[in-house]
Amino acid sequence: MKKFFRFLGLALLVLIAIVLIKTFSLGSRQVPAGSIESVSVSDDVFQNLADAVTYKTISFSEDTPPDSTAFFGFHRFLERTFPRIHNQLELEKINDYSLLYTWQGSDSSLKPMILMSHMDVVPVDEPTLSDWEAGPFEGAITQTDIIGRGTMDDKGTLMAVMEAIEKMLEENFSPKRTIYLAFGHDEEVGGPRGAKQIAARLKSKGVQAAITIDEGGFLAEGLVPGIDRPVAMINLSEKGFASFRLIVETNGGHSSAPPEENTIGILAQAIVDLEDNQRPYKLVNPVDYQLEYMGPELPFMQRVAFANPWLFKKPILKALNSHTTTAPTIIEGGVKNNVIPTVAEATINFRILPGETIESVKEHIIATVSDKVRVESVGFLTNPSPVSSVESENFKILEQTIRDIYPNSIVVPGLVGGGTDARYFYDISDDVYRFYPIRLDPTSLTRFHGIDEKISKENYLEIVTFSYHMIKRFNQ
Repeated sequence: MKKFFRFLGLALLVLIAIVLIKTFSLGSRQVPAGSIESVSVSDDVFQNLADAVTYKTISFSEDTPPDSTAFFGFHRFLERTFPRIHNQLELEKINDYSLLYTWQGSDSSLKPMILMSHMDVVPVDEPTLSDWEAGPFEGAITQTDIIGRGTMDDKGTLMAVMEAIEKMLEENFSPKRTIYLAFGHDEEVGGPRGAKQIAARLKSKGVQAAITIDEGGFLAEGLVPGIDRPVAMINLSEKGFASFRLIVETNGGHSSAPPEENTIGILAQAIVDLEDNQRPYKLVNPVDYQLEYMGPELPFMQRVAFANPWLFKKPILKALNSHTTTAPTIIEGGVKNNVIPTVAEATINFRILPGETIESVKEHIIATVSDKVRVESVGFLTNPSPVSSVESENFKILEQTIRDIYPNSIVVPGLVGGGTDARYFYDISDDVYRFYPIRLDPTSLTRFHGIDEKISKENYLEIVTFSYHMIKRFNQ
């Protein structure tokens, strides 16, 4: 027995040693911050963004046509607001509503860069209007903020990129590499007629870009426990998106004589079964990069966990939401309180982790629910995107630009759970990254697609500055 306890004690010491060695060998991945020149822009940029908000370029659903008055009005607004861009860049309209600008570079041997944003916004729930500081399409400006739907998602970045380029044209800057501006009109409903068609158009022209940059990354403040510095999330990939309809059909009947298995009961059990049998948490690329970059910046005990995911994997991956999520979103069934319906349906949305697919999720559903439930895909579906590199020169330039502008920040690559138009550009771009320096904290995070969407003047200027320097860095 003594030998057993001695062996157990020795094994524990070895385990502790391994954990500590891995912890202390987890060195910082942050590049040294350098200096960068300031960018001076007029206060007119605030009014320009406020004016952009007033155009109700709303995407309601995949089947609802765009409001031509709003979108074409916004196009004309861009022409008036950025005359140099519209005089010196080539503009092509894709499917009438999306915009593709070409800023021709001087060196055709250099691969182009693509800067993305989208001009459509989500609707505003009418009952929430009284909770807004100002009308969501009023374009109000306060002493500190620009208020309105789209200021954060995504007219803010679209306008910032345009402001940066207009200023560069004013300074007679000429890029070495060709720059494409890809502004879709239906990102909020999956981008099938906008960004997807822009990418197809560029592919038909033989374009193979070095880098594509889109929304989907941000400066996180107070969102990572243990880190009191801004975390610059460069998202290398995004989860897939798929919804499936669960359909139960029975003979129905009178509620006074219910069968053993009720239509709605079968459906309800299927939903419970799916929620009780979630897809497993997995350490996949690029989540492993997230651990490598974030771990060294954490307090000691958290650093221990991040340095040893083989031992602490489950709580870490759960905190990072590193699995295919399951979310019931719509349920329908029944016509009268004393009639058992013949049909009941529910829609379940899944955000698919890299390594899984639409088909594997469907197989999981079928294996989990009763065979009395029919499973059909519904609406927009897309598999997880590929994962861009953290070793490429493109990433290093982007990383250095962020560190130079925000020397107190921590750059962390990662995976975004939501969808972006960037998913369509992997075929025509060596690297695809999601990052604009929108500052998010626990308060502002709820404003995305939510109530009282606004962006601070200071943060908006940061996005203009970042866009300006990013273009210059890739054209040195």
